[in-house]
Amino acid sequence: MTALYSLNQLPEELRDHPGYSQVFQPGHLTFGFIAPLESYPYTPGPTLADHVEMAQKVDAAGFSAIWLRDVPFYDPNFGDVGQGLDPLAYASFLAAITRRITIGTAGIVLPLRDPLIVAKQITTIDQLLGGRLVLGLATGDRPIEYPAFGIEFSNRAERFRDALALIRSVTENDWPVHQSKFYGKLTGQIDLIPKPVKSRIPTIVIGHGGQTIEWTAQNTDGIMSYISNPMHIPEIIENWRAASPKDVFKPYAYGTLFELDRDPNAPIQPGRVLRGGRNALRELWLRQQDQGVSHVALHFKPQRRHASEVIDELGEHLLPLFPSLSPNKEIVSKEAAVQEMSADA
Repeated sequence: MTALYSLNQLPEELRDHPGYSQVFQPGHLTFGFIAPLESYPYTPGPTLADHVEMAQKVDAAGFSAIWLRDVPFYDPNFGDVGQGLDPLAYASFLAAITRRITIGTAGIVLPLRDPLIVAKQITTIDQLLGGRLVLGLATGDRPIEYPAFGIEFSNRAERFRDALALIRSVTENDWPVHQSKFYGKLTGQIDLIPKPVKSRIPTIVIGHGGQTIEWTAQNTDGIMSYISNPMHIPEIIENWRAASPKDVFKPYAYGTLFELDRDPNAPIQPGRVLRGGRNALRELWLRQQDQGVSHVALHFKPQRRHASEVIDELGEHLLPLFPSLSPNKEIVSKEAAVQEMSADA
């Protein structure tokens, strides 16, 4: 038996979006990775020695997304610097070396950036990617960065909303007229080029962005949170669904520090790092798919095995259950896939 997951609940303009639709679809969970695609458990940053090969590896394997973090400075009190490279510059590089995988940001610290320059950068990247960009936005994890930019930390949530409105105005309209509170004024006499490949670039909030869940559900295309306890997922999704429009699918995703145990039968260990063997993780993710999780972004920082080895194991034993999708693509039913994977376990 086969099942065809309907896209009818996606916003009409996103149903055939190359980046969004292969990551987010009703009733289906997909997998991506938070850059860098490297294990670095003992250092604040990666070597990036194999980053080209790893990006091409997950692209070719069929994973759905690579997510790029925005960490302007190294803060010793925070520790992790992500991929280290600027996410928008790095996205342009990934556009040249990948062919299919979605490139997302997780997320651009919007109050620290000029929104018109961000708009120019993301439409350029979207063109280079052929529409594979998903824009994740945040207010940042490190308050110490705000004084360095001369930006008030106290009004970051309001700046976030104002900047997003300006970005949408110039990327989704021709010759826009717009008055920003914190930034500039557009009078319809200039027009941003290029525009996105599709009618707009899908936008999700990473974390909370300083916003209420109601605002995020009504004004963006989804949310990606960071969780440390999978048991909280049902309550989180229940609150998210209650805040979301009833006639439009708004996906819930989460990112997590991740370590895959060499023992396929190892149980899941509770804590801020998701640790376990592939069989327990398979059951967890099948359950979360039923609960309404749309996407899981795995972060390799605490992983002690080589990232390439972990990607191979995930690709062979778990990815067939959770493939990335394209519009109107038929997928094998969960029951048939589970039976096949259980036989191979």
